[in-house]
Amino acid sequence: MPLLLSGQKFRNDLETAGCLAIHTPLEGGSETRLLRRLRAAGYRTQISSVRGLGDPSVFLLNLHGVRPPHLGHQNVGRNGALGEVQQVIPQANELLAEDKAVVLWLLEGQVLSRSELLALCDICEKESRLRIIVEMGGARTLKWQAMRNFLQYKT
Repeated sequence: MPLLLSGQKFRNDLETAGCLAIHTPLEGGSETRLLRRLRAAGYRTQISSVRGLGDPSVFLLNLHGVRPPHLGHQNVGRNGALGEVQQVIPQANELLAEDKAVVLWLLEGQVLSRSELLALCDICEKESRLRIIVEMGGARTLKWQAMRNFLQYKT
């Protein structure tokens, strides 16, 4: 348990890599302890799911359009069969408004493709204040590695 006492090694690895792949115990608790340590070190944090993420760089950093779900019988003549496009602000936009470093913790990362995970790594390289942690599944003990290393050895 000394790993979670200060979180220094985790924070150093996160600052070095920018994007981490993490495996957490299924009973939970370790992610909230690590996030609390990161907030104490001056990071702004947010937890989000990757389901429905789409293109990671557009969703996190650019203004983008989203169509609402089709709800059955609607007037097709007004907006076509697809519905109105609603503009959505980027998820990381308000977090990056201040000068603090930002940690985005993404749950259920195992559903992302290899190219989406590489896009997350590229986002961290492009935006120096943004750090991303992606949960890639469960494990008996808490373990993490740089996302690029994880993708290199993943079969």
